[in-house]
Amino acid sequence: MQLLGIHHLTAVSSRIRDNYRFYTQTLGLRLVKRSVNQDDVSAYHLFYSGDRRGIPGNDLTFFDWDLPRERRGTRSITRTFLRVNGREALDWWADWLKEKGVTHGGVTEWNGRPALVFEDPEGQRLALIDQTAGPVTGAGSEPPPPGETRLCSDETHTREATGAQADDHQPWERSPVPAAYQIRGQGPILISVPVLRRTDPLLTQVLGMRQVRQYRHPESPSHTVYVYEMGDSGAHAELHVAEQPDLPPVEPGAGGVHHVAFRTPDHLYDEWIERLTTFRVRNSGPVDRYWFRSLYLREPNGVLFEIATDGPGFAVDEDPDTLGEKVVLPPFLEPHREKIVANLKPLD
Repeated sequence: MQLLGIHHLTAVSSRIRDNYRFYTQTLGLRLVKRSVNQDDVSAYHLFYSGDRRGIPGNDLTFFDWDLPRERRGTRSITRTFLRVNGREALDWWADWLKEKGVTHGGVTEWNGRPALVFEDPEGQRLALIDQTAGPVTGAGSEPPPPGETRLCSDETHTREATGAQADDHQPWERSPVPAAYQIRGQGPILISVPVLRRTDPLLTQVLGMRQVRQYRHPESPSHTVYVYEMGDSGAHAELHVAEQPDLPPVEPGAGGVHHVAFRTPDHLYDEWIERLTTFRVRNSGPVDRYWFRSLYLREPNGVLFEIATDGPGFAVDEDPDTLGEKVVLPPFLEPHREKIVANLKPLD
C-alpha cells in the first residue's frame, strides 16, 4: 500500500487580500475553492491550483489567521516546490518575478534540478523547479562544497526525470501566465527535523516511502537532506527531510506552513485508518472534508501530516467553469452561511 505523492500543502497568511493577489496575479494560479476553515469558520480557507480543475497534487491552500510572522526553526515544513515544464519556463519566470518586484537569485540548482528560489510577501518560502530534469543520483550526487552555489547553464539537465509524473495539465485560460509556463502542481516538500532516526521509521515502515538519496542543503551546507519517494516517484512524489539538530524549534505563524497532505486513492482510505491503528500511530481518525476525506497525524518530531483521498473533488458542489467565484461551504455549515459570510473580509 503506497501513497501516490503530494496531495496539497496548507500554509498560513495574515494578509489574505495580499495573498489572493500574489497567488492569482503574480503566480497565475486559479482560486478553485473559496471556503472557510472547517474548524474555525471565522477564517477563510483558500485553495489555489495550477490546473484549472484543481485536481489532487496541484493545490496550495491558505488559512486566514491574524498571527505574527513565523519564527523559523526545525520541526517544520520549510520550503514548497512547485513544478514548471522546462528550463525555458524557469527563465520566463525569472524575468516575470523580477518585473513583479519579487526578489530572487536567478536560476540555480536544487538536488540536480534547475530551480528558482523566492518568497511570497509574507516570507512563505517557495521555489519553482523544472519537472523535466532528473535529480542528481549515484556517483554524481555530491553537492557543491559549502558556500558554493552552482548556476545552471541552458545545456544542463536536459535529461528526463525517471518516473516523472504524466503531465496532463489543463491550463487556466484567465491566468496572466502563458499556458506553456504555468505552474503544473506540487513538487517536492522540504521539512526540517532535529532527529532523522525518529522520523524515518514512520516514513518507511508505516507510510511506505523509500529513502533513495541524500544531498547537502543548498542554503545550509552543514546539514544533509534525505529524499523519500512515494508512488511511481518523480518530483510530484518526493518528501525532502533536512536533519538540523542545532536549530531552535519553529514558532508557528504567518508565512509558515500548517501541514502537508499526501495522496491516497479513495478505496484505500479505510485501509490507511487500519494501518495507522495497527502501528499505534496517534491520529485524528476519519475526517470528512466534503471535497476529500482526511486523516491527520504528527511525525515524531512534530510536523503535521495529512493523508487525503483524491475524491470526490472540487466539482462536487460547483460548476468547473465557476470554481472559486463564491464562498462555498460543506453541508454541515450551510445552515450558518449568513453569519459565516458576514464575518469574512472581501477579497476582490
